[in-house]
Amino acid sequence: MAKEPRHEQSADELKIEIARSRDRVSRDLRVFRREIDIPRRIKRSFQRQTGAWITAAVVVGALLIVLPARRKVVEVEAKPRKGKQPKLLEAGFALGALKFAATLLKPMIVSFVTKKMRGYTADSYSERPRPRNVF
Repeated sequence: MAKEPRHEQSADELKIEIARSRDRVSRDLRVFRREIDIPRRIKRSFQRQTGAWITAAVVVGALLIVLPARRKVVEVEAKPRKGKQPKLLEAGFALGALKFAATLLKPMIVSFVTKKMRGYTADSYSERPRPRNVF
């Protein structure tokens, strides 16, 4: 309940009461900060109860390993398709031949491209107007 206002208090007494209330608020704030500091609380709990934390970690790890293994595996037999095997072999052979050809032709392609690039750069230098001497 609210107290009745006291007009007879002196200024010094009011200052002392204000200082006390500030101290109380700052103490309450420090306690509140300590209570909500979760990382510090977890660290302290781990230091005090290391065995329990390690046991809990092992149990959780074992559960994570065992639970997915419980899934039932359903095997379906695939029907062999006729006509797919030769096309697959042809595609594999074509890719192998293309890779071999690319390996053999790479030096020729690189030299051809460099010659063409030199030709373009030489033409651009000859076509560019040269600066005049003004003096």
